[in-house]
Amino acid sequence: MSQWLEQVIARGEQANLTGPRLQALTALKQQRWPTRKSEAWRYTSVTPVEQLELSTESAAPASPTNIAGLDSLDLVFIDGVLQQQLNTLSLPEGLTIQALTALNTEEHSAAALFAQVKPAHHLFGLVNDVLAEQGLIIDVAPGADITLPVRIINLSTQGKESHVRVVVRLGEQARLCVIEQGEGQDPCLHTYFAEYQIGAQAHLEHYRLALHTAKALQVGGNHFRLLEKAQLNSTLVAFGSDLSRLDVDIEHAGEHANAKFNAIYLLGTGETFDLHSCIEHAVPNGTTEENARGIVGDRAKAVFNGRIHIHRHAQKTLAELNNRNLLLSRRGQINTKPELEIYADDVKCAHGATVAEIEEKALYYLLSRGISRSQALIMLNFGFIQELINEIPNAPLANWLHDKLRHKFSQMEVK
Repeated sequence: MSQWLEQVIARGEQANLTGPRLQALTALKQQRWPTRKSEAWRYTSVTPVEQLELSTESAAPASPTNIAGLDSLDLVFIDGVLQQQLNTLSLPEGLTIQALTALNTEEHSAAALFAQVKPAHHLFGLVNDVLAEQGLIIDVAPGADITLPVRIINLSTQGKESHVRVVVRLGEQARLCVIEQGEGQDPCLHTYFAEYQIGAQAHLEHYRLALHTAKALQVGGNHFRLLEKAQLNSTLVAFGSDLSRLDVDIEHAGEHANAKFNAIYLLGTGETFDLHSCIEHAVPNGTTEENARGIVGDRAKAVFNGRIHIHRHAQKTLAELNNRNLLLSRRGQINTKPELEIYADDVKCAHGATVAEIEEKALYYLLSRGISRSQALIMLNFGFIQELINEIPNAPLANWLHDKLRHKFSQMEVK
């Protein structure tokens, strides 16, 4: 066990936890610290966390990034501390937002909400269960169509450790857009886990912008449960850092649910990003489409493990998983493992993975037309992920990401 994990357990014991948080602490004590022999962490080292000593004191001032043209309800956490007073916000009819701290005195209410969707096997998820004292409970009333996106911003600053938890519940036939945006580059640690319960015929448009870079360590998860005819359209955009790991779980708990998950990850020199996804089809007539595309720079490492599990009674399931990767340097590393586990016989499923390099002929063609090498690489790289950007339904966000990714490309060029 690492020094840092021992400190986490000690902090949990001092907090006099009850309910699901106490259960998480008990489970955490039984967890082994991940090593290269741990299947879920085989290609990603957690060494940067082992001897970590960071402050959990009050946050320092910081400013979130504005997205031009985006009209949204912004909820800002700086080093895990919510900056707004929720009772002062003007919310659309049908939308309710509570702070997690408001439930600390109502343990039974908290127990009914906490860890209902997130699997219990994730070590850092258990850490978040134990340490996350700040977070949000977001409810959308049945039939409510919330057109104003809710943007949850997590800013991490130097030398700070923070843990945030979010629970979102959509009632029957409700609609909501949630944008989760995390940023930081100085030495810090941030864990952020969000659970989504999507009611029958409800629709969730979801974005996870995991933009921590450099020395910032970030580990998190998005966990979704879809009831009958629920719709999920989720997009992940991630950069790499010394340690960046995200787990995505989608559970089809109702028939005729539809889930679409697109992921884009860009890794600069020496950066790491690890994406694990698990799609559980537990009932018939479900549909899942997952596309993950990554561009990996010099001495960077990308890990993708995508699993689709078709249960015995999940007949008439349609599921497809694709992972495509582009190497900018022979010194980059990509570990990809798409998996299908099928126990039903009347299904249509497919999966695949590719790893390639920039085609020299295409690069030469652009150079011969007077385009600089730097601009040519940006054009070819962006073409690789343009299809997924075009599928983003929020135009202001898509335009902002277009510029953000072009800037990232310019930093990734291998000299």
